[in-house]
Amino acid sequence: MSHRGSRVLRLDALARVEGEASLHLAVRDGRVTEARLRIYEPPRFFEAFLVGRGHGEPPDITSRICGICPVAYQTTACQAIERACGVTVDGPLAELRRLLYYGEWIESQALHIHLLHAPDFLGHPSAVELAREHRAAVERGLRIKQAGNTVMEQLGGRAIHPINVRVGGFYHVPAPAELVPLTERLRRAHDDALETVRWVAGFDFPDAEYHGPLLAMCDPGRYAIDSGTPAVMAAVAGSNGPAPVRALPVEEFERRVVERQVSHSTALVSELDGHHYLTGSLARYAVSGRWLHPSALDAAREAGLGDPATGAVCRNPFRSIIVRAVEVAHAVAEALRIIDAYEPPSRSYVAVPPRPATGCAATEAPRGLLYHRYAMDADGTLTLARIVPPTAQNQAAIEDDLRRQVQSRLDRPGEPPGDEELTALCERAVRNHDPCISCSAHFLDLTVERG
Repeated sequence: MSHRGSRVLRLDALARVEGEASLHLAVRDGRVTEARLRIYEPPRFFEAFLVGRGHGEPPDITSRICGICPVAYQTTACQAIERACGVTVDGPLAELRRLLYYGEWIESQALHIHLLHAPDFLGHPSAVELAREHRAAVERGLRIKQAGNTVMEQLGGRAIHPINVRVGGFYHVPAPAELVPLTERLRRAHDDALETVRWVAGFDFPDAEYHGPLLAMCDPGRYAIDSGTPAVMAAVAGSNGPAPVRALPVEEFERRVVERQVSHSTALVSELDGHHYLTGSLARYAVSGRWLHPSALDAAREAGLGDPATGAVCRNPFRSIIVRAVEVAHAVAEALRIIDAYEPPSRSYVAVPPRPATGCAATEAPRGLLYHRYAMDADGTLTLARIVPPTAQNQAAIEDDLRRQVQSRLDRPGEPPGDEELTALCERAVRNHDPCISCSAHFLDLTVERG
C-alpha cells in the first residue's frame, strides 16, 4: 500500500452488534500485523457476587448477565446446581425447559438474522433502511421474533429476564390449554422460518473458511441445546469436509479450555488445548447437523449447505446466517412437537436439597456453548462460581478471522482498499459471529494503522 508513515481512522458507535468494543488493525507494507478486538466495557463481577449467595439464587442472578439470552444462563445455572446436588430433572419438566430455551433461540436468532446481519448482504446501513426495500422480509423476521417472545412470556412470565424459572424446574407449569394459543403462532412462524432460509440462501457470500477447531454440545439423536456432552470437531487444513469429533467431558472443560487476560480486553480470551477455536451455529451444525428436525434438514439441503447426514460441514462464517435461519426452523418445529406431546408434570419442580459439592454444566446459548461451575457448602451457600460465555471463547477466533479477511482483500490485485472499505469488511467479519458483548446496541470504534 502506498501510505507513508501511519494513519489512524476512528469510527464511533456503529450499529448492529450487541455491546461496545473497538477494533485495532495494523497494516505494514501490505501485511496485517495486528488485529485486536478490544472489549472495553467494565467487568461486571457476577462470579464474585454470586459467592455467599444461596444455591437457589444463580438462575435469577445470572439471567441479568444478558437481556438477549437470559434463559441460557438460567438453564445452565440450574443444571450445574442440580448436578452438584445429585438431582436430575427429566420428563415433562425437562421438555418445558427445552421449550422455553427454544423460545429464546427463536427470538434471538431472528433478531440477528433480520435486524443485525441481513443489512450487510443487501447494502443497507441498518434494518430501518432495509425495511424500505425489503419490508416483507423484515416484517417476517419480527413475526418470528414475536413468536419466540410469546413462548418465553408464557413459560417464563416475561420475555426479558424470565421470573418463573427455579432450580429443579418452575414456580408454575402451564395446563395444556394454556399452550394451545402458542400453536397457531408457531405454525405461522415455521412457514416464515422456512421462507427466511430461502431468502438468506440467495445472498452473495464471499469466499472464506474457518479451519480451526469447533466446539459444541453433542447428544446423539438430537440437535443438542440443553443436553449431551461438549464435543470438539478437529481443525482442518484446506478442506471444507468433516473432521474427527471427540467428546470433551464437561468435567474436563476448565482443564482443556484455558482463559487468559489480555491487555486490550476486559473479556478473558479462551484457548482450547492451546489454540483458538469457534463455538456457535457453525460448530453446532458441524457436530449435530444430521439430527436437525426433518423440515430444517430439508431446508439446509435446499439452501446449499449440503447434507449434514452425510458429513457436510459449513465453515464459511459469512454463510452462518443460513445456518442460523435453519436453526430457527428447527427450533420452531421442535417447539410445536413439545407442545403437541405435552402432559403436565405432577408438580412444578423437583426438590434440590443442598450438600457440600461442586457441579458444572454446559448448554448451547444462541451464540455458542455456555459453561457454569458452582461449589457450595452443606447449607447451600455458594463458595465458588465460574462462568465462561461464548463470546469470550470466540474472541481469539474472531481476531484470527479479521486478520485473514483483511489480508485476503489486501492480496487481491488492483487498487488497494481504502479505510472505508476495510472498515465495512471488518464490521461484517465481526457480525458474522454475532458477538454479545453486553446488552447495549452499538459496536465499533475502528483504528487502522498503515505503514
